Amino acid sequence: MAIAKAERLMNLALCLLGTRRPLSKRELRDSIEAYVEASRTDKGAAASDDSFNRMFERDKDDLRELGLVIETVENIDGEVGYLARRDSNRLPAITLDAEEAAALGLAAKVWQQARLAGAASGALQKLRAAGLPEDVDPYEAHGALEPRIPVHEAAFEPLMLACRDRRPVVFDYRKASAARPEPRHVEPWALECWRGHWYLAGFDRDRGAERVFRLSRITGRVRTRGTGFTAPVPDVVTVRETVASWAGEIADGTALIRLRSGAGYPLRAKAARVRELGDGWDELEIPYGHGLDAWLVEFGPDVVVLEPAELRADVVDRLRAVAKG
Repeated sequence: MAIAKAERLMNLALCLLGTRRPLSKRELRDSIEAYVEASRTDKGAAASDDSFNRMFERDKDDLRELGLVIETVENIDGEVGYLARRDSNRLPAITLDAEEAAALGLAAKVWQQARLAGAASGALQKLRAAGLPEDVDPYEAHGALEPRIPVHEAAFEPLMLACRDRRPVVFDYRKASAARPEPRHVEPWALECWRGHWYLAGFDRDRGAERVFRLSRITGRVRTRGTGFTAPVPDVVTVRETVASWAGEIADGTALIRLRSGAGYPLRAKAARVRELGDGWDELEIPYGHGLDAWLVEFGPDVVVLEPAELRADVVDRLRAVAKG
């Protein structure tokens, strides 16, 4: 069905772009095979006319939404015709300087390991055909380090499409403190990579609030739902800032922990104070914010929380959940 509509829209666009005079609805109806076929399947002339009029108006609106400038012209007999003038629908020449081309090449390199690698490569080829300077190689290396964004999660592509199409999704999600996943009904807003992990921001229908989900904790298949969004999408979705606050990057207090000597260098880098205790242990005072318990659990037996008591309890709960499987 989607392919048939795309072909019909393409044929209508070619008719409107290829004519030198306005074409009436009747002429367009007789010229496009999809309209002819639709007329044959309807019963009765009135039903056929109504079906064509609705289809034609939808197609015309879709083409205009895609950017095609369609003019409506009335001739001396009062008949309405349509055409798309080539000069009104011709894009200006694309000119990129060396810095802009380098930025596009860098973006393409970033996506080399992702599912968007083909799209990024195709976009650069189209830019080259449209006038990218011949003396600029967008794939040329511009430094010793080559940035890449790995995308290993199977949930990435269906969630990316759901964000683009504004379609709600359902998936099973396992929280770091939970032993088993649970279903979540989400209206997806945006995807963002932060510190090597992909996150989805959206409206959680079950909780009636904005939530952020780490893609690596999504289990099973992401399923889309045909219903529309029930909550407004914010103009700016701050995925990174939200994840940073949940991961303890935005701290509003301090915590005291014991850390095994020679371990936990990321914790040592954030420590405000380090004191050697002997017997292979050090005492650290580190910033304490929401989500610090999830981070500390990653260091396993090398970390022991001394205070505050609620942080120690959260870490113990997470470790017990991991032990239960």
